[in-house]
Amino acid sequence: MKKILIALATGSLVITAGCSNGVAQDDEEEDKAVPVEIYACNYNEGMGPADLDVVTAKWNAWADERGLNDYTAWTLTKFYSGPEQEFDYLWLGVSPTAQALGAAQDDWLATGGEIAAEFEKLGPCDGHSNFAAVNFKEPPDDDDPPDKVVISFSDCNIEDGKNFADDVAPAIAAWAEFRTGHGSEAGHWVLFPAYGGGGEEFDFKYVASWRTHEQQGIDYDNWDADKNSELFDGVIDCDSSRVYNATNRRRAVEEEE
Repeated sequence: MKKILIALATGSLVITAGCSNGVAQDDEEEDKAVPVEIYACNYNEGMGPADLDVVTAKWNAWADERGLNDYTAWTLTKFYSGPEQEFDYLWLGVSPTAQALGAAQDDWLATGGEIAAEFEKLGPCDGHSNFAAVNFKEPPDDDDPPDKVVISFSDCNIEDGKNFADDVAPAIAAWAEFRTGHGSEAGHWVLFPAYGGGGEEFDFKYVASWRTHEQQGIDYDNWDADKNSELFDGVIDCDSSRVYNATNRRRAVEEEE
């Protein structure tokens, strides 16, 4: 795992599937990992989603005032889950680079105290972790991005004798391409633990997204166990997915070309 994180940090671990359908990257492109921070939070008694909406609106006003234009935020609530998910919601934040995320965090620590106190009134966020995310297939790109999506997470381990760059990455790229060829519009990512954990019992998280539960259901109906086994048996071992309803809270401003 240290070798994976070193490769991610230096930008040398890239996906070069050369696909023209939005899966992975063109041969001449390098897609470095991007940082993802996740807070795991609970509500205090008497607090709930409506209160989170109010505080998030105040946070957005602070972010507008501070010119926080390279940070995207989502909140995730459980849909399919088990007792191990001991939180009420997740806050997921993404920046294009770790430097940009660090700058946003510096500004938050220096000037966001008043809004931070509002979040503390909602309840504690006992977990704060950071992941290095690599995209294998983007979700549909259009002029009307959804405010709500469905996201799944699976914990995966790399089988003995296999490695990510030579074995896992090609299998995931092939799976994403195969699913796309059969009508799937799901996005595909992997997330490697970077900070805030310790003692993880997985090598990476396999993440997928859909616009709706119906689209996820279409993929469910069209699942090809034979192809999945062909690509992943003896390569990775993943647990069953947890599924969340995700609500967009802020979008990074896209740079004009």
